Amino acid sequence: MSANDAPRAQQPSATYDSAFLKACRREPVPHTPVWFMRQAGRSLPEYRKVREGIPMLESCMRPELVTEITLQPVRRHGVDAAIYFSDIVVPLKAIGIDLDIKPGVGPVVERPIRTREDLAQLRDLTPEDVSYVTEAIGLLTRELGATPLIGFAGAPFTLASYLVEGGPSRTYENAKAMMYGDPELWADLLDRLSDITAAFLKVQIEAGASAVQLFDSWAGALAPVDYRRSVLPASAKVFDAVAGYGVPRIHFGVGTGELLGLMGEAGADVVGVDWRVPMDEAARRVGPGKALQGNLDPTVLFAPTEAVEAKTREVLDAAKDLEGHVFNLGHGVMPSTDPDALTRLVEHVHTLTAR
Repeated sequence: MSANDAPRAQQPSATYDSAFLKACRREPVPHTPVWFMRQAGRSLPEYRKVREGIPMLESCMRPELVTEITLQPVRRHGVDAAIYFSDIVVPLKAIGIDLDIKPGVGPVVERPIRTREDLAQLRDLTPEDVSYVTEAIGLLTRELGATPLIGFAGAPFTLASYLVEGGPSRTYENAKAMMYGDPELWADLLDRLSDITAAFLKVQIEAGASAVQLFDSWAGALAPVDYRRSVLPASAKVFDAVAGYGVPRIHFGVGTGELLGLMGEAGADVVGVDWRVPMDEAARRVGPGKALQGNLDPTVLFAPTEAVEAKTREVLDAAKDLEGHVFNLGHGVMPSTDPDALTRLVEHVHTLTAR
């Protein structure tokens, strides 16, 4: 089945009864499941060793390397889920956008999208464009066995911000200028990106991903009224496109405390929460019928073990009445984090929440 056809629900797999997928479905779990955003990455010496001399985008296109990097934190930390090693700009690169990930800077786009004519850069994504993803996920699912693999993609707003700005931004002045000044062009841009994003997620699900996460990393820069009018429809289109597969869909953004209810409305089964809002308050904002994911402040891991354990208990206490809870950080693992602190954290959460 191609990535552009209507989805069909997957049959229960070896991962179906995992703690992670049970929590996403808001079912009873043997312990609170744990995984970390950016768990596969620069905090691990084994990652730095295998990535040495290999540019980021190239590393995302080598199935054996992707497999090794994705597995590293599962082996080391004993997390309850793996997340596919890639980057949110991979599908854009795959359709021919001239971009690169520059060390110390991030994704840089050679020809930013500023006009309607520039939209011609955005063609449809096909499974053949990312055949290395299908190959890598096949390798991974065989290695992971009963451990779920999370696929992921960047949300339309965050991708649009990179494309319009030409790279990372603190103010999003060009993106917001388009959103406010030419709402039709903005809507068409996000609509095209929603199709590309949905196709990328479909490839991952069809290859064997047990869940998917949509990263709207920069959505916290938006007021709720702007998110509802100018962003939510595109994210909702992505979630709707993959709904028929029956895999949990996670939605995460940074600084999105004021948007949590709207992000839940977009259609995810699980809403990610950063560290700024306690989990019980996040549940109130999101409303019933959703699991939540989060939300230890990543910087807590630089404190002594006793402090990490105390803050972890605070998160778990605030989450004790949730319909479903996946323990995570409130953002990604920071590069200088001690890997042993992450390993201890996984064990601590598992011990405290064993049922």
